[in-house]
Amino acid sequence: MKLDFSQVTAFLLTDRQSDRVVPPTGFTAWLTLFSAAVMAFLAVFALALSLATGRLADRWGNELARTATVRISAPEGQMDAQTAAALRLLETTVGVERARALTDEEQAALLAPWFGPDLPIEDLPIPRLIEVIETGDGFDADGLRLRLSAEVPGAMLDDHTRWRQPLVRAASRLRLLGWISMILIGGAVGAMITLAANAALAANSQVISVLRLVGAQDVYIARAFVRRFTLRALGGACVGVVLGCGAILLLPRAQIEGGFLTGLGFQGWHWIWPLIIPPLAAGVAFAATRLAAHRSLKELP
Repeated sequence: MKLDFSQVTAFLLTDRQSDRVVPPTGFTAWLTLFSAAVMAFLAVFALALSLATGRLADRWGNELARTATVRISAPEGQMDAQTAAALRLLETTVGVERARALTDEEQAALLAPWFGPDLPIEDLPIPRLIEVIETGDGFDADGLRLRLSAEVPGAMLDDHTRWRQPLVRAASRLRLLGWISMILIGGAVGAMITLAANAALAANSQVISVLRLVGAQDVYIARAFVRRFTLRALGGACVGVVLGCGAILLLPRAQIEGGFLTGLGFQGWHWIWPLIIPPLAAGVAFAATRLAAHRSLKELP
């Protein structure tokens, strides 16, 4: 059955007299409110996960795509000469924007997380690292490796491909998992509301029979149930979104040291996205209740 959001809006704003048809209390009311609130709460986190992994994939792609590293392993007396030779070669390589050798302090900072800040780097045979920044068009990695092997025997090129592609692929799949979770949450809301609507219709079969005797049409009766369950789902989803956004605000702020786990949340205009969850929940409730009402009214005597 095709979902028409204009009809959802009409139910929210008009036909208040039909509310008297559906009892305002009962376990179906609490079931609808609770399920909509819980699913909206989970949807906020699924949405935050999807957006955060999208930012992560973009950041990894942008930061690693245009960088490469040349590692030089040579005897102590030849290290400076091979480093200078590699820098001269990189300066004449098409696609290399700039290249520079990392200082001892920078290399010590890279090793500090594993060996501590007091590592005597000057006394250890640590390779020299050269940071390479590509142009927009990039360089020929295979050709550069051949030139380095011929002119700088101790140099090895790492263009970060083996690191970048698995990370970006994992982030992309995690983002897809977030959107799939949103779809599954929507399906769960629809199933719960369908069960609640069927239970409400069955419990009020005598009321429906009396309404039919006084001339009420099935369309009018169905509209009453659809309106009530749509409003319940909308209210529950609003509560769930507010609680979910509050929980997101309590998460740690994004930090480089914390990595991905401290960046889970919304940034900037992405805070608008949770606002679509209550209307979507109302739309799912509208469609599910309408379908359940029409089927149940056909089966009732």
